Amino acid sequence: MYARIKIAIADDHEIFREGFKLLLRDQNEVQLVGEAEHGRELLKVLEEAKPDVVIVDIKMPVLDGVDACKAIRKKFPDVQVIALSMFNEDSLIVDMLEAGAKGYLLKNTNKQELLTAVRAVYEGNTYYCSATSEKLTRMIADSKFNPYRNQPIVRFTPRELDIIKLMCQQYTSKEIASKLTLSIRTVESHREKLQEKTGAKNAIGIVIYAIKHDLVVV
Repeated sequence: MYARIKIAIADDHEIFREGFKLLLRDQNEVQLVGEAEHGRELLKVLEEAKPDVVIVDIKMPVLDGVDACKAIRKKFPDVQVIALSMFNEDSLIVDMLEAGAKGYLLKNTNKQELLTAVRAVYEGNTYYCSATSEKLTRMIADSKFNPYRNQPIVRFTPRELDIIKLMCQQYTSKEIASKLTLSIRTVESHREKLQEKTGAKNAIGIVIYAIKHDLVVV
């Protein structure tokens, strides 16, 4: 039996924290060990509960998510942070990533994406919300945040580069298959291979990787 991933949540809205608890109820993989209304309270929770992953709202009173994230990275470097945001907080999301968060989720996330994100950052990877806009994708790619800093050089086949370029243009797997005269299953297989090569957890991660490594012109 593997150890459950210990999670803490910080959000100043009690109704959201209660909804978060419902998402995690009866989950064997994770365990909620603490909650906080603001960043300062979260730091106390970390000392007492020692979670593996904390999910932090960006906008909080007393100590906001960005400053809380900076404090966590300094005092608890082994704890991984996921930022929580609303749809219109693009610049704040980038600030959170640059402060040390390993990824972000929108507040309307579902259970499956939440668990995927927690697992990803727990394992030392990054996770970007699957609903990331094109604007935010480019903002992240152009920011100082660089999850690929220590990753060895990756080589791609011409076909993989074709698929990456179309993904960066927001084409779906079905549309890519039509343009390249491939089956959808073949395109999906390529995308899975690209995720493996880049360390990305979804299409957004592949696009950010491509922009950061100048694989496409944007």
